[in-house]
Amino acid sequence: MSSPQDEERRVAEARAAVTASLAAVGSSIDNDMKTRAADLHANAASIEKQEKQVAKATAALTKETAKLQKMADTSTKKLKEMGDLQTWAETIERDMLVIEETMRLVEGKEDANNASGTNITSS
Repeated sequence: MSSPQDEERRVAEARAAVTASLAAVGSSIDNDMKTRAADLHANAASIEKQEKQVAKATAALTKETAKLQKMADTSTKKLKEMGDLQTWAETIERDMLVIEETMRLVEGKEDANNASGTNITSS
């Protein structure tokens, strides 16, 4: 049979083994958590740097977009002016043809050689 001292010694050894085992597990978990914390810190710094770069790129893109919009607005205005000029020229041409035909009729000339190419006959 085992003596009470042997029992105490075994309990003490078992207690020491469990304590050592828990310390080893705690140390392992602690090292894992420290590694993860270091990674998170490093990643946070990297993300912050990338955020600043994205903010700068966004500001540059906004500036470039404003330039392009201004250019597009100017081009649209010029195209509209060209369209207005073309309409004005066509109106003037029609008016000149009417004046030409009116003068031909007033002078009583034949319409065979008129510049407009119209063939209006007088009644």
